[in-house]
Amino acid sequence: MLSASACTSSLDRWGEVTPYPTLTPIPSPTLRISASPTLAPTPTPTTSPTPDPSPTASSPPSSTPLACWSEGGKLEKRAINSPQLEDPLEYQVFTPPCYEHFADKHYPVLYLLHGLYYSDNQWLRMGAHTTANTLMAEGEIPPFIIIFPRDHIWTLPPENKFGEVLVRDLVPWIDSHYRTIPGNEYRAIGGLSRGGNWAIHIVLQYWDIFGALGAHSAPIFYSDGLRLSDWLDEIPSEEMPRIFLDIGQDDKDNNYILSFEEMLRERGIPHEWHLNSGSHNEEYWISHLDQYLLWYSEAWREE
Repeated sequence: MLSASACTSSLDRWGEVTPYPTLTPIPSPTLRISASPTLAPTPTPTTSPTPDPSPTASSPPSSTPLACWSEGGKLEKRAINSPQLEDPLEYQVFTPPCYEHFADKHYPVLYLLHGLYYSDNQWLRMGAHTTANTLMAEGEIPPFIIIFPRDHIWTLPPENKFGEVLVRDLVPWIDSHYRTIPGNEYRAIGGLSRGGNWAIHIVLQYWDIFGALGAHSAPIFYSDGLRLSDWLDEIPSEEMPRIFLDIGQDDKDNNYILSFEEMLRERGIPHEWHLNSGSHNEEYWISHLDQYLLWYSEAWREE
């Protein structure tokens, strides 16, 4: 578990840089991949069905429960190559229960980003996929796909191209190899700590790609601090993404997200804001997993 901030250095109210304490990373399995000059998955996907020309959102079986529904969703680890990264972009995919059995069904997609010094398995260790399975089985949330990308370069944007590669390479790849529903209203992204920084950085520039933004305990990239105001002003009011912000009241970096929340209030931008008890650690995020998944999928429920 994180015992301190898992994010990059930030500015004091967008002023001087305040360095964060060094963390000892938790070891995670290393995926060995041979890079190639073209975008390609590693390994080859088991199935790559051709998308239906008229995709429809998926819903749980309404009659006799299928065995696959009780078995839960499936996880697979993959990677793509990008000319903007030296190493392949690794990611894990959670497909919802019975994904293989409903070939005509298409699904919304949620991208969840991890914290500093961690990897694409952080959300999984915290139980994001098992929580999703439970909520889907109980009918609390609709079925959807979850992508867990890995950012293993700890520099800041714009030097770090992770965000750009995610938008320009990974999103189209997922849409072309999984049965997703097109349109930003069916695509959300969120992250914890540094991952929340990335979510803010990405969505405020690519609001036409993502219709929902979740930032959990995000102290904001200091390289973004002075740009947030301009980014917000450039988004048409009718195109403003859904926004969810939360942080623990004992999180020593909560003044940064407080400043961002104040920007939203001053502009009258609708958003959901939670200042909870807790600190900057996995115990805090685990305690809010249900709340996060319920919020991300709220707009995807069938009427």
